[in-house]
Amino acid sequence: MHRQANAVWKGTLTEGTGTLATQSGALANVPYSFKGRFQDESGKSGTNPEELIAAAHAGCFAMQLSHFLAENGTPAEKLDAKAVVTYGPAAGGGFEITESALTLTGTVPGIDAAKFKELADQAKAGCPVSKALGAIKVTLDAKLA
Repeated sequence: MHRQANAVWKGTLTEGTGTLATQSGALANVPYSFKGRFQDESGKSGTNPEELIAAAHAGCFAMQLSHFLAENGTPAEKLDAKAVVTYGPAAGGGFEITESALTLTGTVPGIDAAKFKELADQAKAGCPVSKALGAIKVTLDAKLA
């Protein structure tokens, strides 16, 4: 199985602009820029690679956990997952991603907090995006609604 995305960048790093598009069409010529990545934390200047990693991580984790909960006989009514990706200057120059912090609030009838936490931890470790992010710190704060 393969998934693809396309990035087009025009100009210099700080003055240039780019667009991103995905195979599914969910992103179609979405703008991104230096300002949107490094200066404007409001998110109004377009997307950026770190935001897309956060979206991928939150989505992957929620899907993996939904599978584990269903296998446990306690399917979720709702899983509200958020990933916050931290990046900044690297010790040797440039920038680096250092962490993805997952937070989760789940509405899961028939499960106790301990089993929910156990399955959430398994999903954090087992989702393919978490595995791909193995070079950084991945944390999880999970609770039932």
